[in-house]
Amino acid sequence: MTDQIEILRDAVAATRRSHPFEIDAFVVLPDHLHAIWKLRPGDSNFSVRWRLIKTRFAKALPANEPLSAVRAARNERGIWQRRFWEHFIRDETDYARHVEYCYYNPVKHGHVSKVSDWPYSSFHRDVRAGLLPEDWGGDPKVVGEFGERG
Repeated sequence: MTDQIEILRDAVAATRRSHPFEIDAFVVLPDHLHAIWKLRPGDSNFSVRWRLIKTRFAKALPANEPLSAVRAARNERGIWQRRFWEHFIRDETDYARHVEYCYYNPVKHGHVSKVSDWPYSSFHRDVRAGLLPEDWGGDPKVVGEFGERG
């Protein structure tokens, strides 16, 4: 996904215009992403937003990715996993753990050694806003349910 970051940004922006949401945290890695969104009161439809982002992104790319037999038989693209993991933030501590998990993820997966070195993250926005120091390192031992396979 990082190879096509501008296409992904455009897909997210178009989706935000048609189905508004705030981005509290967002990190894009080569093969997956993590996001924390805030929807308007009374709106809990994350699914339509993910569907729109995935569809807009996929339509902007040539259909030349390798497909499994199952995906080919279902006429699906091989870009995205079929599902997403949704978690309702319970409190300030839970929120902080999830933001930290997002921002530390590129380090966890070995893409960089420092959080600040990963360019595809809203971490930099939070540093500019004074919410986090640029040398923030996160906690590699954050535990919890974050939607990734073990």
